[in-house]
Amino acid sequence: MIQPDCASFKTMVKSVSMKLSRVLRSQGFGSRKVCEARVRAGAVEVNGVVCDDPEIEVDPVGLELTVDGVVWAYREKAYVLVHKPVGYECSHHPSHHRSVFSLLPPPLLQRGVQCIGRLDQDTTGLLLFSDDGQFIHRMISPKKGVAKVYRATCADPLSDAMLDALRSGVLLNDEPAPIAALACEAIDTHTLRLSLAEGKYHQVKRMIAATGNRVVSLHREAIGHYDLPASLAPGEWRWLDDDDLNRLEQSWQSTMS
Repeated sequence: MIQPDCASFKTMVKSVSMKLSRVLRSQGFGSRKVCEARVRAGAVEVNGVVCDDPEIEVDPVGLELTVDGVVWAYREKAYVLVHKPVGYECSHHPSHHRSVFSLLPPPLLQRGVQCIGRLDQDTTGLLLFSDDGQFIHRMISPKKGVAKVYRATCADPLSDAMLDALRSGVLLNDEPAPIAALACEAIDTHTLRLSLAEGKYHQVKRMIAATGNRVVSLHREAIGHYDLPASLAPGEWRWLDDDDLNRLEQSWQSTMS
């Protein structure tokens, strides 16, 4: 089958809205000059068709780009999930460990995605990224009360008194009032599941320390109604699809009802 060239592709476009070079820039593929050069070099396909004209106007809705052989669906905003492993800091300029941003491909970094909350370097699990400021605010604002669910393994055996204290509230240094978990349950003799509406500095570790115990490993397994997919290995990332976003949206809506 003969592939249509860029000129014939222009006749296929029914709804024009953005220049191809601008679309590429919006997706994080570089500056205007870099994107124009990529297109002219034949490194960009639009819905499977090689196009060497950076000025062509395309409808971004449903658009599928292939850049240097890698397929990228157009996304107006980026919503990304990472299964964070041990040994990564949630910073662009880490002090002692690798940056969690190094787990993401360059186009996502170019478009400025940010961590939605932070996990300590020795904490694993669900970490969200986005370049949508309103979405980030809704996910981290204490007023929205979106639960962050952690699995903590402790140095000493759990006790009923410890679990009761976490449910009723413990007083942390520099905090004016006790902080209570939304939910807390024992999984085994040394492991508990804890849900929090806030994300203060080292909060889980400090709360458990306030009960006289100590965290030896910590894993975030869910945010609101969204669980870390079992199929996503540590260090891997993937886009959040519409179903994922709907579950996250239900998380903050349910706290307001």
